[in-house]
Amino acid sequence: MKGPLVIAIDGPSAAGKGTLARRLAAHFRLPHLDTGLLYRAVGLLAEKSGRRPGEVATALQPSDLADPDLRTDQAGQAASKVAALPEVRDNLLNFQKKFAYQASGAVLDGRDIGTVICPGAPVKLFVTASLEARAERRHRELRERGLDTIKPRVLAEMAERDRRDSERAAAPLQAAPDAFLLDTSDMDADAAFAAALAFIERKGFRSSGP
Repeated sequence: MKGPLVIAIDGPSAAGKGTLARRLAAHFRLPHLDTGLLYRAVGLLAEKSGRRPGEVATALQPSDLADPDLRTDQAGQAASKVAALPEVRDNLLNFQKKFAYQASGAVLDGRDIGTVICPGAPVKLFVTASLEARAERRHRELRERGLDTIKPRVLAEMAERDRRDSERAAAPLQAAPDAFLLDTSDMDADAAFAAALAFIERKGFRSSGP
């Protein structure tokens, strides 16, 4: 007998994992946690307050995740830096595990969900795309938000973040051995959702909704 549906989604920035996670959560009527927001909140609060990131992580509140500044590139860079700190990761680990293994099941997306947070999840996805495709998406997103940006800078910053995330000693970004690899370089959001849903249904999970 299958247990709760826990969907662990990992991948680099701008690969489409957040959009996919939200759609899958809505489809299966599951709670969703963007774990990257936890690290963005810790990084940004640490920068603003001058407190140690580990100290900030222990006092993090759900309301801290509602700050619109968490969607900025500044927050993303801050997140990548504090995510390399074992103290921060340890302090946020229980929060994430508790969310993942609630009775209803859950969808979590981040960079170490399938490898560290939920290694026993029945569904693991690793969503990726070429650096060029991801940089173009982020560049377009920033321009749509009215921000002044140039693509070469976006690409360089993304390449640096990829390097930092994949080379850190604590929970580096990598696909779990049993994760379904989903390359979205040439996919739109609908195609990515269809591919992920087909994989999940092959695992025997289907939506209970209409």
